[in-house]
Amino acid sequence: MRSIAISLLVAATPTIAYAAEPVSGRWLTDDGKAIVTIGTCGDTVCGKISKVLKPRPGGPAVDANNPDPKLRDRPIEGMRFLTGFTPKGDSWNGKIYSPEEGKTYKSVLTRESADKLKVKGCVLFFCKTQIWSRVK
Repeated sequence: MRSIAISLLVAATPTIAYAAEPVSGRWLTDDGKAIVTIGTCGDTVCGKISKVLKPRPGGPAVDANNPDPKLRDRPIEGMRFLTGFTPKGDSWNGKIYSPEEGKTYKSVLTRESADKLKVKGCVLFFCKTQIWSRVK
């Protein structure tokens, strides 16, 4: 009888779901070129380049490689380049725009620790991963 009661108690106990840890905050890119601010944008999470630390040589920090010629003079600083991130398991899925390449990729953000954020951008099954550090 006791084992039946324990079985019922265990069955009635809710299972722990692993939720994506928040990724909001200010992050230094792994190459040290920029500080990124990540926060909420309506129902999703997005990110913008809040400070360019190492502009491209020979010119201002603009979106020079954008496929749309009308956007090639827009400043990178302040530009939203992480968009539409929603939680999925223990990570966040959305899109990342690379101003260096002028292309948008599927992306996954995952907290590695309190001070480290794994940022992965993918085309098909080819992915590139960076580790960003929290700015204090």
